Amino acid sequence: MSNFVQTQIAQRALLVYWAKLLSLQVKVTIMEISRETKAAVRPALWRAETLATNRAATAVVAALTPVCIDKFRQAADASANLAEMKKTTDSWDQSKFVKKGGWATMPGSTEPNSAVATACAESLGREKAADLHG
Repeated sequence: MSNFVQTQIAQRALLVYWAKLLSLQVKVTIMEISRETKAAVRPALWRAETLATNRAATAVVAALTPVCIDKFRQAADASANLAEMKKTTDSWDQSKFVKKGGWATMPGSTEPNSAVATACAESLGREKAADLHG
């Protein structure tokens, strides 16, 4: 028997094998979870999701606050801005001042980040005007 004929027989045998394999019915059993188990697991999943979301938000604020502080410090009138911000001791007003100044608006964003503004104002509140430019 020639190599050509042997190759043809081998190819047909392979095709028959794959056809049988693909035509097999595979039965999949999906595990059913009871309502009680679902009810017990749902709060834990919600807590885990909430914890992960809060940690991510905290990490974002921690990463972006130095950017806000640096933008504030690089302003030509940083010392005057710090003195103006410190005129009020209310943290909400200080955060509003930072947002209004644009220092909490991150590159690529059009709106200031409130949490970053709050953290930025808090950090800047501990600085002295003599340590800043302007």
